[in-house]
Amino acid sequence: MSERTVVVASSHGLHARPAALFTQTAAKAGVPVKITKGERTVDASSILGVISLGIDFGDEVLLAAEGEGADEALDALEAMLLEDHDA
Repeated sequence: MSERTVVVASSHGLHARPAALFTQTAAKAGVPVKITKGERTVDASSILGVISLGIDFGDEVLLAAEGEGADEALDALEAMLLEDHDA
């Protein structure tokens, strides 16, 4: 299993639009991906799950993926979280 800790750069966090972009990317990854904030972990391809985490600007999240292509999936998702989609 590959894991990566990322600090969210989007100035308004993962609200609807950036969350949709994030979950679409996770769904296309071809491997199962989870995102964790605090004690809660959800499927990264579930928009309702991701929004339910209440991820704000500056929050630290843990991304985890398993299988062939996990590192590439995490690279793409990390890049999305490091971009300010509200700029």
